[in-house]
Amino acid sequence: MYYILTYKTVDQYVARRDQFRDAHLSYAAEYVKRGELLLGGALDEPVDSAVLIFQGETPSVAEEFAKNDPYVRNGLITQWTVRKWNVVVGSKL
Repeated sequence: MYYILTYKTVDQYVARRDQFRDAHLSYAAEYVKRGELLLGGALDEPVDSAVLIFQGETPSVAEEFAKNDPYVRNGLITQWTVRKWNVVVGSKL
């Protein structure tokens, strides 16, 4: 099953994320290596949110990611949600 983790970011997110970016990317890489995080990145124009796609049996993998993400823990994310995504067309990863 697939799950979408959506982040809402703080104002001036791009400028404020620099000090936490390496920790965030390193943390995300652990999930990628395990095959749980498939895609992720910020939306552009404006950069006010981000989307991460997870694969797992339950939404807990995406929820645990968010709870421990350096961006969340350091106040760069104002809100996050996890929703199941029912893929019906395209190639499944």
